[in-house]
Amino acid sequence: MNDFLSTYGFLMVTMVQAGLLGLSLYFPFQAGQLSLASPGFYALGGYTAAIMLTNPAFAGLRDSLGNGMFVLTWLVAALLAGLLGLLVGVPALRLRGIYLALATIAFVEIMRVVSLNLSITGGAVGIFGVPQPFGFQDRWQYIWLFLPLLLLVLLFTRQMERSRVGRAFRAIREDELAADAMGVNPTHYKVMAFVIGAVLAGVVGAMSAPLLSSWNARQGTFDASIAMLAFVLIGGNRNLWGPVVGGALLTAIPELLRGLADWRLVINGLVLVVASLYLPRGIVGALQKLGRARAPQRPTPLPEVKG
Repeated sequence: MNDFLSTYGFLMVTMVQAGLLGLSLYFPFQAGQLSLASPGFYALGGYTAAIMLTNPAFAGLRDSLGNGMFVLTWLVAALLAGLLGLLVGVPALRLRGIYLALATIAFVEIMRVVSLNLSITGGAVGIFGVPQPFGFQDRWQYIWLFLPLLLLVLLFTRQMERSRVGRAFRAIREDELAADAMGVNPTHYKVMAFVIGAVLAGVVGAMSAPLLSSWNARQGTFDASIAMLAFVLIGGNRNLWGPVVGGALLTAIPELLRGLADWRLVINGLVLVVASLYLPRGIVGALQKLGRARAPQRPTPLPEVKG
């Protein structure tokens, strides 16, 4: 068991982490928004944790709180990401489609350039020596942080989708003008979805900084935006399990095929192409369709003939 965890433990953690990051894009998708901003909030959360856990200015707080300092970094990262998400979301979400995607990509790039030029973030070098929480000795132990968070997010998402908020998200996604005519405030709900995704990405970033033991500007880039978008599209953007399945699959394939050297990248690319062409609703959507097709159909009863 120890050999398995030492070999595949970190991969398991990153699969769960990828699922969480995919879910951070899933919320704007639910409200019909093509947002690619999650890497910016992920980077913000990671920098928040790295600064609070290494900067001498917080030494007294670290000494007094102990392991509670790690929980505090999650809360602070969630707060900062939520506030920034609100500031960015209100003007940006007036845009739609590809224009919103371009605006959020610009946000990610702005965050990257700012972090490269601030001394508190370590500039291009970044921040090193981020301590490990709760006495963790191996990186697989982070599964005890990421997996409960994933379960909580899935439960929250399921309950939200069944609520008035979830119904408003779906109405905006299907027809924003019709939703507005029915009394649903599109701006309010789109900003809400954007902020929820931002908070989740910020918390995941704060948890990831100790996992990686360092943090730098490479964590929040355009490449990360495309990777997270692939998690949602390949897994399926109409079901909460889609980003989880897509994130886990696209994270695992390159690692499990590492023995094939450069061919693993070719196979990974083929999976993306095939899924894009033949699974328009993603893997989970295709499985749902297959399940409905195999379900036994009840015969429609004939109408009674009154004599």
